[in-house]
Amino acid sequence: MSNTVIVMDAVQMKKLIDHYEGSKVVRNAPGVVFAAKTGGTSITAYKSGKVMFQGAAGAAEAAKWTSGGAVAGPSAKPKSSAKGDRLPDGLARMSVIGSDETGTGDFFGPVTVAACYVPAEGIALAEELGVKDSKMLTDPLMRRIGPQIKAAFPNSVLVLPNGKYNTVQAKGWSQGKIKALLHNQAIRHVLRKLDGRKPDYILIDQFAERGIYYRHISGEQDIVRENVLFSTKAENLHASVACASILARVAFLEEMDRLSEEAGVTLPKGAGKPVDEAAAKILLAKGDDFLASITKKHFANTNKAAALASKKRGR
Repeated sequence: MSNTVIVMDAVQMKKLIDHYEGSKVVRNAPGVVFAAKTGGTSITAYKSGKVMFQGAAGAAEAAKWTSGGAVAGPSAKPKSSAKGDRLPDGLARMSVIGSDETGTGDFFGPVTVAACYVPAEGIALAEELGVKDSKMLTDPLMRRIGPQIKAAFPNSVLVLPNGKYNTVQAKGWSQGKIKALLHNQAIRHVLRKLDGRKPDYILIDQFAERGIYYRHISGEQDIVRENVLFSTKAENLHASVACASILARVAFLEEMDRLSEEAGVTLPKGAGKPVDEAAAKILLAKGDDFLASITKKHFANTNKAAALASKKRGR
């Protein structure tokens, strides 16, 4: 299905609305100021000035308005710096389930994985909400737009508690296996929510080669394989992965808030020196078992915190 997005100023937007007034339809979605359907083409105008033309004749219909509008449409191509599968032309404007994760490099807090479906007709809305790679957004902004993403698009967010993480890690599970299982599960959940609708593709932010990923989940009964693509930097390749990245980050932040309250200390992110110092403080106040319950205890930070706590005890 063809999708073209152009950008209009206020004068052009008024002309467009007047032109399609007789074909107006109701579309109750965030950011939508006008919608119409004519000749097999769906037209959706957003308060940002973006107008999406969707349908087999979408590009031709949009061409009537591009003399003064900036086209931002279906020819968008992936950035060449990404690595992974060869991606289809126009992927950025297709209907895609994207998945991403966070928390794997943090001593405190869980691993969180999210999958999100953004249909072609929803891409302009995602852009309107300010969706982009979570690494380019602040935590407060992601906390604000996360609920809007959840309300707008089918999604699944999985949080792996540290206790469970430590249990399976002690059994020999690598982070790669843990992430692969969570990605497959989150994608399955979203597919079920689509009630038989099929995305054009499923795009996973690549953390392992295709063969290794499927080896990790080979024991699962329900493995998603159809139209699955892997790419690094996938948050920049489709809005669905950027949405998933934000949802995973917000879930991580919310769990960090909860754990900080339990610990009585604001838990720092990452795995650097401030983390060691906070862990030592918690170890002294609440003991080994509590510290293990809120951390990935196989990290080197565990021993560093124990050494710092021992020094403080000896003073």
